[in-house]
Amino acid sequence: MIQSMTGFGKHVIQLPTKKITVELKSLNSKSLDLNARMPSAYREKELELRKTIASSLMRGKVDFGLYIELTSGETSAEVNEAAVKNYMKQLKAIADGDDLKLLDMALRMPDALKTEREDIDENEYESIKLAVQEALKEINKFRSEEGEVLEKDFLQRIENLQQLLEQVVVMDPDRQTDVRERLNKAVSDLKADLDANRFEQELIYYLEKYDITEEKVRLANHLDYFTSTLKSDDSNGKKLGFIAQEIGREINTIGSKANYAPMQQLVVQMKDELEKIKEQMLNVL
Repeated sequence: MIQSMTGFGKHVIQLPTKKITVELKSLNSKSLDLNARMPSAYREKELELRKTIASSLMRGKVDFGLYIELTSGETSAEVNEAAVKNYMKQLKAIADGDDLKLLDMALRMPDALKTEREDIDENEYESIKLAVQEALKEINKFRSEEGEVLEKDFLQRIENLQQLLEQVVVMDPDRQTDVRERLNKAVSDLKADLDANRFEQELIYYLEKYDITEEKVRLANHLDYFTSTLKSDDSNGKKLGFIAQEIGREINTIGSKANYAPMQQLVVQMKDELEKIKEQMLNVL
């Protein structure tokens, strides 16, 4: 079962004095690109939380947000009275102004507020880890649901390619006959006497050069392999991408060897279907 790299997960835990919110958002990326936003008090736990997220999400451009809101009316920030008075004194020496305006300006200055650094409460941190796990469940559920949509689209595209390949197989004898007739006509137009045996040998060589039997077989195998990989237990976006490249290589070879307009039209349709697969493949985990 494939998964999309696009997803969103959120979980909220209400503690007696705080509300903890964890958000996870992800988009497609070649590797894991994790951006974390959290209160400075929890920076020492960032590496541990990153490892937890990375082990679950593996790939994608991931935004992780940890938000802690005080709900008890308490605050850990206090006015730095000494610094504010010093700022007001300096401002008054530079320009006249009433104390209210000077106070407003002083409070905007650096170090006007002081924050007491609190030690991490282990019970609170356990709640944060729980919220992260629940958010991971949500985003993985989202990714799986998106993956189901992608899988249905891939299966339809592969079926379309298989039908087009069947048309190529049916058309191939007519193509060979057409090539033979065109060569015979070209030779007859030369109005020259040719050795019949030598001409037949050259004709066989030419037809073998443009034979697409191997390409038809390999393309059919690649399409079957893509389908079986798609239905495997793990999400194999990179592997599916490699198989899609091989499918494209066989389609291109058939197109270059076709030398027959009706078959080249089928090749164009096959390329169109494959291009749609490749576009969606960028979002598969």
